Amino acid sequence: MKQSKSRTVLRLMKYMMNHAWGLLLAVCLTVGSNMFALLGPKLSGKAIDAIEPGAGLVNFQTVYRFAMLMAVFFVASAVMDYALNVLMITISRKITYRMRRDIFNRLADMPVGYFDTHATGDIISRISYDTDTINASLSTDVVQIFASVITIVVSLAEMLSIQASLVAVFLITVPLSVIITRIITKKTHALFRLRSRKLGELNGFVEEMISGQKTLKAYNQEDNTLDELDDINGQAVEAYYQSEYQTAMMGPSVNFIHNLSMTLVSVFGTMLHMAGKMSVGDIGAFVLYSRKFSGPIREIADIFNELQSAVAAAERVFRIIDEPLEPADAQDARTLTDVQGHVELENVDFGYLPDRTILKNFSLEAKPGQLIAIVGPTGAGKTTLINLLMRFYDLQEGTIRVDGKDQLTLTRSSLRLAYSMVLQDTWLFYGTIYDNIAYGRPDATREEVEAAAKAAHIHNFITRLPQGYDTILTDDAANISKGQKQLLTIARAMLMDTPMLILDEATSNVDTRTEMVVQQAMRELMRGKTCFVVAHRLSTIQSADNILVVRDGNVVESGTHDSLMARKGFYWELYQAQFA
Repeated sequence: MKQSKSRTVLRLMKYMMNHAWGLLLAVCLTVGSNMFALLGPKLSGKAIDAIEPGAGLVNFQTVYRFAMLMAVFFVASAVMDYALNVLMITISRKITYRMRRDIFNRLADMPVGYFDTHATGDIISRISYDTDTINASLSTDVVQIFASVITIVVSLAEMLSIQASLVAVFLITVPLSVIITRIITKKTHALFRLRSRKLGELNGFVEEMISGQKTLKAYNQEDNTLDELDDINGQAVEAYYQSEYQTAMMGPSVNFIHNLSMTLVSVFGTMLHMAGKMSVGDIGAFVLYSRKFSGPIREIADIFNELQSAVAAAERVFRIIDEPLEPADAQDARTLTDVQGHVELENVDFGYLPDRTILKNFSLEAKPGQLIAIVGPTGAGKTTLINLLMRFYDLQEGTIRVDGKDQLTLTRSSLRLAYSMVLQDTWLFYGTIYDNIAYGRPDATREEVEAAAKAAHIHNFITRLPQGYDTILTDDAANISKGQKQLLTIARAMLMDTPMLILDEATSNVDTRTEMVVQQAMRELMRGKTCFVVAHRLSTIQSADNILVVRDGNVVESGTHDSLMARKGFYWELYQAQFA
């Protein structure tokens, strides 16, 4: 959903208002710093008037006094400005922290479908690059604009007090600056939004290519990848260039008008001095105040460039925060307790897209303690079934019951905690092997963790490592093999004392001998628990209590391995294709 700039700015202001007292102090420091700095031109004018041009006399005592006051005021202004910068950096850091926390909190409560349809790199870009862009703008630009407004107002008041008629020069130049700034700003906002989007796409592509380096090299796709990168990178650079190019006209245009106003002030000021209406000191002070007055207008024009980028980044951040959450549990939802593991699917219809149904009138029953295997060709709906059992998605038609209770009437957390999952795509985080195995049960004892590792036949490998269970797994556990990663995830699932287990190609990364041992150990440990196994290798599920053969979203056959082989149907064809 596209947001208006004003609404985005208001939402940013809400984040800032959480630090109202700090902002109030920042306002006081800004006012103080600018007021001390703005006393300089007036004191300078008085020092100049201490000189008598015709007589060549100089009242050095007066000059020294005003010069000393100017030095004191400028030092005080610099100290306040330093304190202001430190304060705003602190506030912006806290705002950025809270914004990132809000993004993560939102992501944690989003449905799985969001992550299935959005690139990981783009999400990371919003959390890192976009929030950093906002942070840079909040720490400098907001205060700078406020300081510029104070400078403009005070400078204008001082110029009016010196010579009101000379201020008429700015009645032409200031509106002209505002008009040019508005025209360019209106034109460039869309360009900054496009720039943020293209940078997100670039980050997503780079993250994808880095994670797939082995596959990329194996298929000799380096040149094609570089060509694709050139295209995406070119689009990002072009979007960056266009946004900067268009806004680059703002600074020189406003600067030209500023120089024009200085010229007119000098000319008309000289004429007024010749007419005896202004002293040389007044002219000097007026010129300095005119620079103070016009300078912030030019600075505001430059700041608008950065604000455009910050607003575009904020729009992308708020777009995540505004994403719909996973539907809330029903108000009367019950907690699933004392689970027996009796699961029933009755006439289930489901599709990820409204016009494409994957599971059609799908039914199955898993009695407590049974091992249910789901087999079938790619795209038949096996993994979709797992998504529905875990309620990552809600079905469109039909019913899923656990121990006779419709799962829509149960809390999601209690339903999901009733299952352990081992997926083909292993996920291990940066940390010790012990922490990774105990991920689902942080309170598990050392003995329980080791028992799970022994059952998964990974204990001996762990103990041979220099630090044993305290060995740190690096990013994505790149320092161990895929098979070892798979066994660690199996050990993690074994440690979870859940009444139901889901295995989605869980042994695909281990060798046949290890697979047989693990299967035997798992059958022994999972005795009395309901297990759902998705498998392509039919040798792993021959002992299943019931094998469901899925084809085009329908159960076309079911039974034990022997009964299905005797039937010589689709399961027999799949088996023959693997072992003939």
